[in-house]
Amino acid sequence: MSGGQSIHGRGAAANPANRFEPLRFERDADFDPAEDSAPATQFFRDATASLITYNDSPDIPFTASLNPYRGCEHGCIYCYARPTHEYLGFSAGLDFESRIMVKDRAPELLRDELASPRWKPQWLAVGTVTDAYQPVERRLKLTRQCLEVIAQARNPVGIVTKNHLVTRDTDLLVELARHDAAAVFVSITTLDSELAAKMEPRASLPQHRLAAIRAMHAAGVPVGVMVAPVVPAVTDHEMARILEAAAEAGAQFAGYVMMRLPFGVAALFEDWLARHFPEREEKVLNRIREIRGGLLNDPRFGSRMSGEGIFADQVKQMFHVARRKAGIGEEGPRLSTASFRAPPGPQLELFACC
Repeated sequence: MSGGQSIHGRGAAANPANRFEPLRFERDADFDPAEDSAPATQFFRDATASLITYNDSPDIPFTASLNPYRGCEHGCIYCYARPTHEYLGFSAGLDFESRIMVKDRAPELLRDELASPRWKPQWLAVGTVTDAYQPVERRLKLTRQCLEVIAQARNPVGIVTKNHLVTRDTDLLVELARHDAAAVFVSITTLDSELAAKMEPRASLPQHRLAAIRAMHAAGVPVGVMVAPVVPAVTDHEMARILEAAAEAGAQFAGYVMMRLPFGVAALFEDWLARHFPEREEKVLNRIREIRGGLLNDPRFGSRMSGEGIFADQVKQMFHVARRKAGIGEEGPRLSTASFRAPPGPQLELFACC
């Protein structure tokens, strides 16, 4: 796949074919990329009937999660969630970052699910597929409304984000933290602002993510850093500096995830490398194959998050040494369900003042 020229503010430069669709769009051979314009972001209503999703993966520490949006305007070129847009009939390329599905009933659905006797209080992860604090959240406030429901229920919540916007909801997170029911993970891939602008075009710049860690720590909200993903031969050398900077900002725990390129993400990332780092394209791809058993993706449980082989072992060792040197604790956040209470329904809230 060749996307041609980069598009300002977008990670992908084209829409590769949807692997589920028999028809595909092909440019004419004499097409001039200069005639193409950056696609404007479009938002569509997602009429989903439930919000909380469950998984049984042994690779992650939670089983329940929610995502108010499908697709992500941040446009991170490496995002493992891009192929999920193909289930909606879209492309994993530009469509993923410019056609966003909005679950406008998310707060209402969440209230019903947490109030149900079937709900077993447990860690609820927010933003595990697409970022719950992507740019449109500033206007729609669906994530904040969901957090309001979670705070009423005092249900433990863990948030992963690349956006400084999470600090807007400090008041709710502080309230949850009083009951040992909140933790925020700020994801930092690189400290290089120029690289971040190419790789994660609409996410907060690295210094703003560090500022978010600083703000959470100052407010008393448990906060940590995710060095994710570690991109071989592009960002791996920054791991120690990221952990040091995060620790100085107040990060109390840390984790990392090795890059993986499922389905169409591989072609998108290869195209991105050809546009931005042609001189090291083969080195990067070969290093990824080293940690993925000769492939660009290895979905097996136990290895998909950390990889395997000599280079993967070196990164693991580097992470643990750098974490200890930075003074970041080995244990992650401990969240409690002890204070959980079913959230009141909308009608009950009308009588709360009486």
